Amino acid sequence: MRIMPHKKFPARAKFHSRALASAATLSLMVAPVSVSAQAVQGQAAQDQDVPNVGLNVPKNLTVFDSKTPSNVYKPTAVVNGEIITATDVDQRLALLVIANGGKITQDEIQRLRVQIFSNLVDEKLQIQAAKAADIEVKDAEVDQQYARIAANFKQTPAAFTAYLGKNGSSAASMKQQIRGEMAWDRLLGRNVEPFTNVSEDEVKSILDRMQATRGADEFWLGEIYLSATQETMPAVADRARQIIAQLQQGGSFPGYARQYSEASTAVVGGDLGWIRPAQLPEEIAQAAAGMQPGQVSVVPVQGGISILLLREKRKSLMANANDAVLSLKQISLPFPAGTSREKATQLASQFATQTQAIKGCGMADDVATKLGATVVSRDQIALRDLPAPLQNTLLQLQVGQTTQPFGSPEEGVSVLVLCGRDMPEDAGMPSVEQVEEKLKQDKVNKRAQRYLRDLRRDAIIEYS
Repeated sequence: MRIMPHKKFPARAKFHSRALASAATLSLMVAPVSVSAQAVQGQAAQDQDVPNVGLNVPKNLTVFDSKTPSNVYKPTAVVNGEIITATDVDQRLALLVIANGGKITQDEIQRLRVQIFSNLVDEKLQIQAAKAADIEVKDAEVDQQYARIAANFKQTPAAFTAYLGKNGSSAASMKQQIRGEMAWDRLLGRNVEPFTNVSEDEVKSILDRMQATRGADEFWLGEIYLSATQETMPAVADRARQIIAQLQQGGSFPGYARQYSEASTAVVGGDLGWIRPAQLPEEIAQAAAGMQPGQVSVVPVQGGISILLLREKRKSLMANANDAVLSLKQISLPFPAGTSREKATQLASQFATQTQAIKGCGMADDVATKLGATVVSRDQIALRDLPAPLQNTLLQLQVGQTTQPFGSPEEGVSVLVLCGRDMPEDAGMPSVEQVEEKLKQDKVNKRAQRYLRDLRRDAIIEYS
């Protein structure tokens, strides 16, 4: 790859995905980290020798061209003759801001600009490679996907276009991202997937291991992987700390994974799916075993740092309690306007005492009437759709019992009465076809990474 002048931008590969991701990714609230980024940084600072990377790099080098600071980039480039402008970067950045509910600090903005610029370069290369292979993505297909994303925002395409413009982005920017992902998906489908094979022995080996580990722990993980050398580890650890801070403020883990992660799962928001400890590097397996659902940890790994989100735990091939289906009654009592927090706590305590007298759902309506409360009945409620504290309580209750009171001074107090609970059956073994498809996609992702690396190496990119 010939680059003029000699400025190097960090790159992130975007890989094969069956489902196009959108800026409508829901934000995930996360718990405090269990390993601090500062600890990672301090650990790395103990060993600062220049690593042997096969290059003749002096230990105390001098940068002779100091007219332009090396960490300041002007976000414009020509990629094989096609231009990326500052406006392109601004509008794509606005999409990420929308996805994160506007919760991105100004310090983070500059780092995101650099990463988004790198993503746009990759996107250009992917679209160009697909075009060279006579792969066409029709405007009607892009418009159809755009309409689906607009529907996620409960808007028509026209209203969504206006919404994007009002928030600093544009329909053109989102459609270009959609086009890039469709083009890359189809290019891999033609040039990579047909030549990726999975043997019967590979599938049998996976199924045998799954049967042997029935009942073992499995984790549903999200990962943001940041590569680092001994030299760059302090800076990368600092970046990990800043990402964690954004996540703690309600930032979208999938959104940050798409922009920052250098793993092949970046395109699907860093989602690793359900995975067993034996399939993970030892450092990650140990960290996941000590985490609780919703918690985020920073884990030093070989070659860099992983930011992990534990979404859920389960036992392999066993029933998952979170898949239980509930029948509930909610008894709610509003507080008078202007109720203080102290008064609300007192009223909630009285409400708890009175509702604990309920012995079965048949009594719920009579007790509610005496209290001047309202009753709402709901069936077919998935346990996993409820807040985590209520999930834990409802799993421990017997049918007919009530939860602890919950609410707020503004909205009043409520309890749930458990009227029924249907537990899920044990999960069955995946089919041969499912295992084969999973193995094939893993291989496709690895080959896609090499494919994109080759495109970068052969590209002519002029940075200005």
